[in-house]
Amino acid sequence: MWMSKFKELRFCLKAGRVTLPYPFVRSEPMKGFRGRPVLDGDKCLGCGACAAVCPPRTIFVIDGQDTRTIQVDYSRCTYCARCEEVCPVGSIKLNSEFELATTDKNDMKLTAVLTMAKCDKCGKPFMSQRMLTKVLNDFSPAWLHTNEGTPEWFSTCPDCRKKQESGKLKEGSKIV
Repeated sequence: MWMSKFKELRFCLKAGRVTLPYPFVRSEPMKGFRGRPVLDGDKCLGCGACAAVCPPRTIFVIDGQDTRTIQVDYSRCTYCARCEEVCPVGSIKLNSEFELATTDKNDMKLTAVLTMAKCDKCGKPFMSQRMLTKVLNDFSPAWLHTNEGTPEWFSTCPDCRKKQESGKLKEGSKIV
């Protein structure tokens, strides 16, 4: 019996140190380490793509009357980096910070508040103002911009667009 314990001791001593002396000696994470996701509220469009792909559902999109709030809850984050991959403007990045212990639960939340664009017809908020500006600047073809400015459907919510288009179909439709 004591011989097996002696063999085990010899095996363990031969292996040497197998753990890091952390937290007594500060160590930096390796390159490519996925740490805490950081949301840059100045770049965020409020599209919600990050919330749609988050496996543990730690990113929330909360719409108010005049604002859209993007909230990241680090307490359940698995650091999978899906949010970083799908963000169209790179407003969410994973850094190398891994020490997130805290005594206050609110330290584990990060929020970005964006202003909503309202429909010109009904006044209902339908997307963030930043996203509407991006759509107008990047995705509208030059021929859509006339002397009168941008077309009205850019500032109209999907419900009002449907009503408007269905009204046009009824006026112009003929039974053959």
